[in-house]
Amino acid sequence: MKFAKTIVYVEDAKASIEFFERAFGFKGTYWDNGAGMVDAGGTQVHFATYAVGQRHLREIGKPGAVAFELSLTSEDVEGDFQRAVEAGAESLQEPEKSPWGQVTSYLRCPDGTIVDLASPA
Repeated sequence: MKFAKTIVYVEDAKASIEFFERAFGFKGTYWDNGAGMVDAGGTQVHFATYAVGQRHLREIGKPGAVAFELSLTSEDVEGDFQRAVEAGAESLQEPEKSPWGQVTSYLRCPDGTIVDLASPA
């Protein structure tokens, strides 16, 4: 398993990407669907609007609720998902195959952190 990216939920993803380009010199990409990313020296920081996030998790963008998620990739999503649940994570979405072929799932850690556990894209 490896750390894939962090997704930060914001009002305006394009504006956040442009800020990170100006402020830190990162190269950004905006996908024109409310989301994009900056390459922060080999690690990706993704930005998505609350509306994009709410397609996955209804809690995103509510006051005092989720503002980011950690994204992990795994070759064994089902096994790693089960291990996380047994360790105390709450299942938010069981592993399922997406239309583009990626297996995706969502967990909430005991501290409230949201984890997107998926197969490599």
